[in-house]
Amino acid sequence: MCGAEIPPEFTLNASERVVGMTVFDRNDNQENHHEFKAYYMNEKLFNPDYLFSLCQNYGLRPSKKYGQNYLINSEVIEKMIEAADLQADDTVVEVGPGFGVLTFALASKVKKVIAFEIEKKLEKYWTDRAPKNLQIIWGNVLRAELSSSQFKVVANLPYQITSNVIRKFLESPTPPTTMTVMAQKEVAERICAVPGEMSLLAVATQYYAVAEIVAPVPRADFWPAPQVDSAIIRLTMKNAEVIAEQSKNIPTEFLFQVVRVGFANKRKLLIKNLLPLTGKSNKKQLEEGFEGLGLLPTVRAQELSLEEWIEIAKIIQQNTP
Repeated sequence: MCGAEIPPEFTLNASERVVGMTVFDRNDNQENHHEFKAYYMNEKLFNPDYLFSLCQNYGLRPSKKYGQNYLINSEVIEKMIEAADLQADDTVVEVGPGFGVLTFALASKVKKVIAFEIEKKLEKYWTDRAPKNLQIIWGNVLRAELSSSQFKVVANLPYQITSNVIRKFLESPTPPTTMTVMAQKEVAERICAVPGEMSLLAVATQYYAVAEIVAPVPRADFWPAPQVDSAIIRLTMKNAEVIAEQSKNIPTEFLFQVVRVGFANKRKLLIKNLLPLTGKSNKKQLEEGFEGLGLLPTVRAQELSLEEWIEIAKIIQQNTP
């Protein structure tokens, strides 16, 4: 445990603890480690019986509609905090704080936390407990206007809105610098896919960010246990210059129109999917474009990289009637 000062709003009792994150340099032994600022976790919030009592007290029932499954393994929080690379002057946006198992850890580590919560029954809970640097916005994050100049997203995202939330932040005029989020394992794998397993979601995400899976999270780490496993992913936003270069000579809207059409029927050959955009009269030019990129005429949408999609969109733009 490191000796960081705990903010006055975080009062520790016998069931609470401070966690000190320790990172080891590859060239160091354990005697030469680097410790970062401690952060706060209430261990009661990892106890299913305590969570059940909170749900009863506030008239809640874990909702499939909102993807409410409470995290009960503190190691997962530690991994998320470490992956987010949080600094003392950071502003962090969280989606769905619930009872605050992640929120309290974030608030004790950064300058400000902005949390979007749709469940109004929790207003009394947070009125009694919110630290001074926590701002809760009661409403749907998908309907919110994002105007913060620089921030990071750290969140255990509800399964049902994962893709929509990620898309909202990525396409925002003021996107976050990074997103460290928990998602359904299958969705996480789709987001971080490589050519051969690409999807519309993967292309759309990787256009704006570098995506990586940080760690798997088994379903047993939640209460109630969902029917699927999860994973922590980290998205590091590409800078404006990189995105400008990607969109050079090809509008972003047109690129994604091409990608959507290309993935419309994954079992069909990509050329056949794309013909409605060029017209059958331009099939030869499309085939020649594929050949110029080193792509076989039998290639399918999931086999292409982002860079190849950009080049194909340029070819289609040149041969669109």
